[in-house]
Amino acid sequence: MDSGALAIEDRAYKPFHIVDGQQRLTTFVIFISEILNLIEAIPENVQKSDADIYIGTFSLKQIKEEYLMIQKPPQFIVNTYKFGYETDNPSFKYLRHNILGEPHSGSITETFYTLNLENAMQFFRENLKNYYVSYGITEIEVLFRKATQNLMFNLHEIQDDFDVFVAFETMNNRGKKLSNLELLKNRLIYLTTLYDENELFQDERAILRQDINDAWKEVYYQLGRNKTNPLSDDDFLVAHWIMYFQYTRQKGDDYIRFLLEEKFTPQNIFSKTEVSLHSIATITEMRDSETDEEDEITLEEKVVKRAKLSPKEISNYVKSLRSAAVHWHNSFNPLNNKNLTSDESLWLDRLNRIGIAYFRPLVVASFIRADITVNNRIRLFKEIERFIFIAFRVGRAFSTFRNSEYYRLTKQLQNGEVSIDEICTSIKTRIEEWLSPETSFDHQPFKTYIGRHYKNGGGFYWWNGLHYFLYEYETEKVMQNGNQKIDWTLFVKSDKDKVSIEHIYPQTPDNNYWKNAFLNQTVEQKELLTGSLGNLLPLSRSKNSSMQNDSFPDKKSPIGKSHKGYTDGSHSEIEVAAYVDWNAETILQRGLKMLEFMERRWNIKFADDAGKKDMLFLDFMP
Repeated sequence: MDSGALAIEDRAYKPFHIVDGQQRLTTFVIFISEILNLIEAIPENVQKSDADIYIGTFSLKQIKEEYLMIQKPPQFIVNTYKFGYETDNPSFKYLRHNILGEPHSGSITETFYTLNLENAMQFFRENLKNYYVSYGITEIEVLFRKATQNLMFNLHEIQDDFDVFVAFETMNNRGKKLSNLELLKNRLIYLTTLYDENELFQDERAILRQDINDAWKEVYYQLGRNKTNPLSDDDFLVAHWIMYFQYTRQKGDDYIRFLLEEKFTPQNIFSKTEVSLHSIATITEMRDSETDEEDEITLEEKVVKRAKLSPKEISNYVKSLRSAAVHWHNSFNPLNNKNLTSDESLWLDRLNRIGIAYFRPLVVASFIRADITVNNRIRLFKEIERFIFIAFRVGRAFSTFRNSEYYRLTKQLQNGEVSIDEICTSIKTRIEEWLSPETSFDHQPFKTYIGRHYKNGGGFYWWNGLHYFLYEYETEKVMQNGNQKIDWTLFVKSDKDKVSIEHIYPQTPDNNYWKNAFLNQTVEQKELLTGSLGNLLPLSRSKNSSMQNDSFPDKKSPIGKSHKGYTDGSHSEIEVAAYVDWNAETILQRGLKMLEFMERRWNIKFADDAGKKDMLFLDFMP
């Protein structure tokens, strides 16, 4: 309820907090509101007041006061809503102003959760309008009567806090299943009701509950902050569990089982342990003017019983959860983020593009530690990015490779038990295991992986690191020449019959130019050349796949075509446009050049050019 609750009390209404059913009531409120908006917008009602517009025998004024909102007389400046959220919940302000039409909103925070309210409003608005056009005002009134008179609710009033929190976990077996985050919040607040008075005073109990509510408000805000890409509750809880508690590799729900069945349980409140306290027993005055000695204080040891799970542990946990939430959001949304430096944004963006794997909790922990400098954090990000590229994108390690080790280091980093230097050294050591004493890269696992793709007709085109590699290859040229020409989001977007990475020598080379250029290659060699790394080109704008079959001169500078050619494309396209012809030799030449970039960018070394040719599947070339 908002600050206008007195208006309700004046009319003998009693406010309730809803344990179960908030989503359904929200839906009905929006539905009724949109019915009223539709009726108000009918031409014959436009100039009328709410008191003069009727649905059946009730005026709109009466309906609004009955189901939506009333104003406190005599000034009528305080609005009290029949249904709403906590006053500090951003969704309540959005509901009042953007859904129910209260004016003078000021700035409103929009999140994924407010987007749900917006989508519900638009859904009802559009469908009610169509229903009105098809069936008229009479059927709209029928819908209103059904919503307000034909629905049955089971009402269970709960008086005791203890029963409220138990009911929340046990009775919600309808509608959308409760998330683990919702269950955990309810459990923690419930636990605050179980402490003895001598363990948790009433004012401390209220503060702890407020800390829990504040933490969850922040967590939900950060998770839903990006409306187009809301973050998973469970992913966040798992990551924080890894940072705060000890990771174990057993099964997927291990974290919530630990939180709800082992750590935050009523048994850990009722189970008591003996704690030694020191209290002041006697104070002996020894104020001798000659010796000028101070008072002597004698301490007495006292043993008391305390809950195995202390209120302080709950407080520390929820505060840690709250502080981690903003960094969790930032790690997913680094671009144009005022909370990050330009270098942090750059490297976090790289980690998101390459696929950050299991390192996100470690990244978040590096922000939580206040003593970690930006430079050290960037060092960590660079080592993680190199590790992912070498181990997973070209080394073809399993996705769980060394994850337990770095989960353990994540917890140690947050606790101050390990430094960034030590973690960076560990990451470097693991990568060196991939390299021989001469630091030459063993490319055979990668070749085996690409070979399977060749058998299925893809070659390097189906490499799961291709987009990232080509984008980084392009980025180096952007740093040299400026003017970024490839947008990552569009680059990885998959549109039907559109390509953002082109086979320069096409997969169906039926053009005479291609037949002559590859006249001396066998069918098998042509397939290997088509799918080789040097023949794949990132485009500044996607184009129809059918255009890939054009001749090389037409691809460079198309005449009479709607699309632009390589000469006016990405930096990589411009580089390819500098070649006079495109044949087997140029594919090899460009492929070797790209592997030289790989060596330079990720500090790896191939044994020799023969090894590079082998990796490119072009070892048949002279």
